[in-house]
This record gives sequence, structure tokens and C-alpha cells, in this order.
Amino acid sequence: MIKYLVGFFILLNISCNKSNNTSVACFKGKLVLKGVCMNYVIQITEGDVDKALYESSWQNPLTNTTYQNVFGLASTCTFPTTIKEGDEFYFSIPKNPTVPACADCKAYSPTPSKKISIEICNN
Repeated sequence: MIKYLVGFFILLNISCNKSNNTSVACFKGKLVLKGVCMNYVIQITEGDVDKALYESSWQNPLTNTTYQNVFGLASTCTFPTTIKEGDEFYFSIPKNPTVPACADCKAYSPTPSKKISIEICNN
């Protein structure tokens, strides 16, 4: 009977440890272009982000400036206003991003065609 109780507590401990593991991969990025109406371009500076999610090279058609490893910001409603152009920050890519309702500005600034919804990491 005791060995069954010990086995039960071991299994319970293992399952609790697995369910408490909420760590999320955080990547380092830089806001390289802060266009009008939250048309932001973010460069990946550290981390192993799936290459299918971003542009390995993108040229801004207005300035002919070329950026490496960039994407357009899809989560405009939740991106902090305190992050300025040139600032570096850590972010995660949620598996099932929520899209809150917010004002939708129609002004245009060029961004890469690939866009990612991100969440800021508290590092």
C-alpha cells in the first residue's frame, strides 16, 4: 500500500511540475521603423524565430533603405507606446494571439508583407 502511495505522489509531483511550466521563448527585437498609424517594422536581433514568419531582407520603397530579418507589427493595439524607434526589447510570439478591438487607421506607411502578432516579455 505504501509503495502505491509513493508512486501516486511521484506522479502527482511530475504532473504538477509539467503544468506549472509556463515559460515562453523570448526573442530580442529592435523597432527599426515607426511609420504612421502603427505601421511598425521590427527587426529580429536575437533568437531562433521561424524563418517563414519574417522577411530575411526588405527594402523600404520610400527610402530605399534595406533591412534584414524584419516583419511588420500585427499586434498594433497592444504594442507599448513607450518603445521608440531604435529601441531594443524582448518579445514572444503567442501561439493563439488575441486580436483586441482598437481604432483602425487607414494611413499608409510601407511595411514588410509578413506580419507577426507579438507580446512584450518582462525581462
